[in-house]
Amino acid sequence: MPVRPRIDDQQRRARLATRQLLAPAHRAGSPEQLAESLLALHASDPASVFLSAAARLADPEPAALERALYEDRALLRLHGMRRTLFVVPTGLAPVVYASSTRKVAERERRGLLAFAAEGGFDAAWLAGVERRTLLALTQTGPATAAQLGKLVPELRETITVSRGKAYEAGQTIGLRLLRVLAMENEIVRGRPIGGWTSGQYWWAVQDALPELPVAEAQAELTRRWLTAFGPATFDDVKWWTGWGVREVRAALAACGAVPVDLDCGEGHALPDDLDPVPEPAPWAALLPSLDPTPMGWQQRDWYLPVAHRAELVDRSGNIGPTVWWNGRVVGGWAQHPDGRVRWEALEPLPREARTAIDAEADRLAHWLGPARVTPRFRTSLERRLAG
Repeated sequence: MPVRPRIDDQQRRARLATRQLLAPAHRAGSPEQLAESLLALHASDPASVFLSAAARLADPEPAALERALYEDRALLRLHGMRRTLFVVPTGLAPVVYASSTRKVAERERRGLLAFAAEGGFDAAWLAGVERRTLLALTQTGPATAAQLGKLVPELRETITVSRGKAYEAGQTIGLRLLRVLAMENEIVRGRPIGGWTSGQYWWAVQDALPELPVAEAQAELTRRWLTAFGPATFDDVKWWTGWGVREVRAALAACGAVPVDLDCGEGHALPDDLDPVPEPAPWAALLPSLDPTPMGWQQRDWYLPVAHRAELVDRSGNIGPTVWWNGRVVGGWAQHPDGRVRWEALEPLPREARTAIDAEADRLAHWLGPARVTPRFRTSLERRLAG
């Protein structure tokens, strides 16, 4: 019987350092190269996209990322796997949409219809509002949600949700409808209103994406994901994609993934990715909340010690700002109101590590300049360090 290839945690950390572009010698030369390597940048917190790029670009100018997003359209912000908002290469958008977003959009559409019905509005009324919204964007060009609310007053209709509960609240039709239209690829988020930390956007009509068969798209996304994040367990793939068991099994088979032994049990890797990779030189990194690397796997013991999680992960599983040394999370960081980047180790570190982390903290503080960032999802250590 042939011996199954073994890839231990040290080798996984070596792959993480180079393929996630964290070791300084492997930093990207452009936002486009960065996105191709990482596959998808978490964008639920707008600042995370820019901070993730700053940690990995040789010349991390915000203007270059803004140009790729809003002028060249080489990168696209869209909902994808697990209903999460990502920034992906535009060429990958049809794969993400067919493999993941379409099913999520169908579920969100059903939720929107039920939401409208709660307020006494039927499907025909909602369809009319949708047509007028798309027509307004076509005729006027990009517009904010507030501007659309003036052009299409029905968007401002408010429906009470969780009535009678302590968390009862009113939500507008526009808030829900624009989100669903974006998931259905009818509209797209453009440049933010304000700076790169803003979560308010201009909306614009989106060009149609090429249609792909679901199985083909899922196989391609799995192949691309294993290239960037492999080897990984079955549960890692299932968690990251948000697909069902049968879909994951079919996608792994279709992209030719082979079983390998990991320190945590059975994993999967691409057949041309079984040989050992060189260890990079010692490296440090400061990654933001919801960065794609710490959020890349469900099974995280090989890079995120269990003992550190209470300080670094919130109750919903969102990972806060992390400090890395040679492929492991060793602490966290935050920006103080005075602009300093403060960090704290959660385990003993050698002097070499502290020197390298201090240098990265200074690099980040210089890059941030007058900008101030507070993660959307805050953790215990981040709050303490932010003062």
